Amino acid sequence: MKTTKLERLKAAGWKVGNAEDFLQLSDEEAQFVALRLSLINAVKKSRIKRNLSQIELAQRIKSSQSRIAKIEAGDSSVSLDLIVCALIASGAKAKDIQEAFLSPK
Repeated sequence: MKTTKLERLKAAGWKVGNAEDFLQLSDEEAQFVALRLSLINAVKKSRIKRNLSQIELAQRIKSSQSRIAKIEAGDSSVSLDLIVCALIASGAKAKDIQEAFLSPK
């Protein structure tokens, strides 16, 4: 957000923060959310890099295209196990997986 807009909001009485503040997440919860998002982004990036459709990736993990779409959309009903399985099935290398774990955004 631009500094000028931030200042205008504060001057109007708005409290400005981030998602962690708004959701009142602990540091551990915020780290978990960041890790999930990093893995989800890695799945999509790896799938696109290898020119795989969602259907093709779904077939590799014996699932459905809609589950892959839910993974990529960050749906909370998708388990961390399935996200990691999709990442591996997408052809991600160990380095890619390690990067996703070590540098959650």
